[in-house]
Amino acid sequence: LAAGTVNEESAGAAKILMATVKGDVHDIGKNIVGVVLGCNGYDIIDLGVMVPADKILDTAQKEKVDIIGLSGLITPSLDEMVHIAKEMKRRNMHQPLLIGGATTSRMHTAVKIAPEYTNGVVHVLDASRSVTVAGSLLSPEQKTGFLSALSTEYSDLKTSFDNKQNTKQFIPYKEALANKAPIDWKTYQATVPKFTGTKTFSAFPLEKLREFIDWKPFFITWEMHGSFPAILEDPIVGQEATKLYQDANALLDKIIAENWLTAKGVVGFWEAGSDGDTITVFHGQEKTHLHFLRQQVKKAANQPNFSLADFVRPLAEQDGSPAQKDFMGAFAVSIHGIEPHLANFEAAHDDYNKIMLQALADRLAEAFAECLHLETRRDFWGYQPTESLSNEDLIKEKYQGIRPAPGYPACPDHTEKYKLFDLLSASTAAGISLTESLAMYPAASVCGWYFAHPQSQYFGIGK
Repeated sequence: LAAGTVNEESAGAAKILMATVKGDVHDIGKNIVGVVLGCNGYDIIDLGVMVPADKILDTAQKEKVDIIGLSGLITPSLDEMVHIAKEMKRRNMHQPLLIGGATTSRMHTAVKIAPEYTNGVVHVLDASRSVTVAGSLLSPEQKTGFLSALSTEYSDLKTSFDNKQNTKQFIPYKEALANKAPIDWKTYQATVPKFTGTKTFSAFPLEKLREFIDWKPFFITWEMHGSFPAILEDPIVGQEATKLYQDANALLDKIIAENWLTAKGVVGFWEAGSDGDTITVFHGQEKTHLHFLRQQVKKAANQPNFSLADFVRPLAEQDGSPAQKDFMGAFAVSIHGIEPHLANFEAAHDDYNKIMLQALADRLAEAFAECLHLETRRDFWGYQPTESLSNEDLIKEKYQGIRPAPGYPACPDHTEKYKLFDLLSASTAAGISLTESLAMYPAASVCGWYFAHPQSQYFGIGK
């Protein structure tokens, strides 16, 4: 992280303000960028997470910062970034605006954010690029040329996006609905879950979750790209990757031995039936209607316009007999207890272990989701009782069924999370709260729906 030398000429005591935007709780990427820039001589003002626009811009003006950097992981954060760009224009601010985070992209920055602010909006792909970008923006010799070239690039991207939109063909909703996934419900009998309602896990063993960790995203967090375990033998990054992997496992040993973190979760299963793009979930004497979306892009012949509702038996095909019942499930998992340990690392100015701990908590949350999905398939729902896959095959999703999350491509509406949380009592059972932008807190949390039908698959709704 600390590699590289201080560029005295371009950096000096230049101030860079960084913040994760309002409603978003994710900050690993921002923390890494902050460390890299700090190691290169920049004065970093980090406002943390869930920072409102006014606080970001008031602080920027009060502290006379040279650059503002915004970070976000969930899709609503993109709108907040657009809002901040508009506010900067309204306030006649002059600082360049850096955009970063997993949900951001060059295309979104070019199409939605850059047109709102003319003093420089730059999408920064990763921490290593941030030093070069900051240097160019703060160099009197380079700034004008850099922003001019960027403006041309973003203008071309926007033109290409607009032209692409014009070539995409969309069909009426009625036509898309008529082209739903073809499933033969007459020959299908759903497996009945072992229980309906919810099952809570108040302290799931971390040692067991360790077996389910997908290490590839862990290395991506540290900007090392490659498959695991091959990355450990990589001729370029292998040595650093191996050191990182050893450090991660040493910290994981400590986390488990000293009970630093607690894994809390909840799963639930209910009778369900679909009607169009709505799935009705029956719990007790109540019903909850889940509203999904359907693809409306014109498809090639024999290609369906998918909706997640396609994977649950239609209510019209259910006559009340046990053979015609269908079900769906949901889950929410979270890793608790990280805050005091992050504070200790912060107090010791140990950025490396602070970021390492956050990265491991994220991996444990994803491992928990993977583990409970396996338990669901083999036991709780039991539709694949003899499944025996390696961790590698689990990561490749070589099993029956899916677990799409609200806010992701198959069900992009984050607001459906409210219903998922209500069905599971997730706030009580798993200790997870939702921010105003529907991010989950603690940040190391995962939730989603369970679908069991053999034809269920992931897809993107698109526009």
